[in-house]
Amino acid sequence: MKQFDKILLVWRPGKGESREAVGEIIAHPEGHYTYKYLPHAKELQFTRGFAPYTEFRDFDKTYNSNVVDIFAQRLTQNTRPDISTYYDFWEIDKSQIENKFYLLGKTQGLVSTDNFEFLADYNEVDDIHFITEVSGLSKLKIASDSISVGDKLSYAIEPENEFDNQAVKVFKSDLEIGYIKKYHNSIFHKVGSKLDLEVKAIEKNGIIRRIFVKVCNCSGH
Repeated sequence: MKQFDKILLVWRPGKGESREAVGEIIAHPEGHYTYKYLPHAKELQFTRGFAPYTEFRDFDKTYNSNVVDIFAQRLTQNTRPDISTYYDFWEIDKSQIENKFYLLGKTQGLVSTDNFEFLADYNEVDDIHFITEVSGLSKLKIASDSISVGDKLSYAIEPENEFDNQAVKVFKSDLEIGYIKKYHNSIFHKVGSKLDLEVKAIEKNGIIRRIFVKVCNCSGH
C-alpha cells in the first residue's frame, strides 16, 4: 500500500481561521488522477467566501484531464540551487522526485499567493513519516525559549472536541503547544499504536510563530 492515494484540497479564509476540505484528488490504480469538489464546497461560497480553484470552476464536475499537472504548477522548481535542502526538510524520497502527486502531498503545495493547502490522507502503512504543522499557536503565545528543534513531543486524542472530533492536542511535557493540523490528524485515529512526534523546525519572533513536526512510527521499527 502507498503512503497515500488521496490528497485533500484544503482552504481557509486567512491565517488563524479554521480549515475546510473543499475537494479531493484521487490516484487511481490504473495510473490516472481525478479531482472533484466535496458536496459542501458550493455552500462555502456563501458562508465563508470560498472561490473555486481557477482551473477547476465547476463544482459538479469530476475532472480527469491534466489534474496533477495543473496543481503541480505550485511545486518548487527542481532547478533551484537549494532544492536538495528543500527535499530534505520535507523528507522526500529521492526516488520519487519525478512523481508530482507524491511531491504535492508531501510538501502540501504551499504558496504565498493563496490560502490553499494540499494535505495527504495518509494510510496506515509500515513506514508512516511526514512533516506537518502545529495549529493554534496564535492563541497560545508560547515563549520562544520553550521549545527547541529535536524536542520529542507527546499527544492526546480529543474525540469530544467541539470543533473537530479528530482533534489531536500536542504537548511538550505538560506544556500545551497546539494541535496537529486538521486533516493530517486523521492518521492518528487509523493506527493501532502510538506515533512519534519530533520538532523539525521553528519560526519565532519573541513568541513562537510556527512549529513544524515530523510524524512517524519510528519507534515501532
